[in-house]
Amino acid sequence: MTDFSVLDLVPVREGGTLEEAFAAATALARTAEKAGCKRFWVAEHHAMAGIAGGATTVVLAHIGNATSTIRIGSGGIMLPNHTPFQIAEQFGTLDALFPNRIDLGLGRAPGAGPELQRALRKDLHRAAEMFPQDVVELMALMAGETAIHPTPGIGAKPQFWMLGSSLFGAQLAARLGLPYAFASHFAPDHLDAALELYRRDFQPSDTWDKPHVMAAMNLFVADTAEEAEYLATSQLQAFVALRTGTPGKLPPPVRGYREQLPSQAQAMLAHIGQASAIGTPRQAAEAVRAFAARTMADEIVFGGSMFDAEARCRSLELAMDALAN
Repeated sequence: MTDFSVLDLVPVREGGTLEEAFAAATALARTAEKAGCKRFWVAEHHAMAGIAGGATTVVLAHIGNATSTIRIGSGGIMLPNHTPFQIAEQFGTLDALFPNRIDLGLGRAPGAGPELQRALRKDLHRAAEMFPQDVVELMALMAGETAIHPTPGIGAKPQFWMLGSSLFGAQLAARLGLPYAFASHFAPDHLDAALELYRRDFQPSDTWDKPHVMAAMNLFVADTAEEAEYLATSQLQAFVALRTGTPGKLPPPVRGYREQLPSQAQAMLAHIGQASAIGTPRQAAEAVRAFAARTMADEIVFGGSMFDAEARCRSLELAMDALAN
């Protein structure tokens, strides 16, 4: 049986506020919990006007208080931006506040230019090279295997995940015996090769005796295929803006957006959109099931920002209903 979860960037709309973005994330988490989703993850991004999840653990604490059963976590924490000790304290706190509900997804992509590196007081590219050692140190801190004991942190048992969009994360997840989540919703190129490598080289650990895969999809569902495509165009515009170096707040949807683009941009969106379910509930469910069969994923996590927060909640409800039947 495939489990379904939600990945949220906490998008900030054009003309909208941070307060509205956090309220929308809370409503989406409650919808996900009610609909039977297993997890609600928030992604760490910094210095981006359209994404409000930079203080990821603070957002997760708010989401945890607004829900009661769904697992909450990071999709993910970019460990090069931090020290392992800081993350041990932060997720140790979350684990104490919300026992048996915390996921700690870790990624290594620095994703930062010189300005952000200066702001974080970090050489992020060098820190990325230390990522495997930092992951091991973080796990050791929580296990009480280091000279210094983080409090909170020591004895905490969040569920560790390795995130990736290349073969590197798959190799490390396999070596450490961790579950692996692949970012196929925006970087589908190495999906099949990464999952094959991860499953082939997986080494059982104290917490996982066999490989466990999550794959990400973009999800946009409405009563008609035309409406679903319309709702998706906010995310499509954001993709184009990011790839052309002009990211901003999440724009309102535009009818016929793809057709207005030059062929190169259309091809880029088609390539990124390989892991997408856009359409009616039946069409979306068919796309999700086909993707799950192709990847043999144990879990599918749904991303996909919408300008209309209520429409995104309804999209998730429609999809989960269709997948249950």
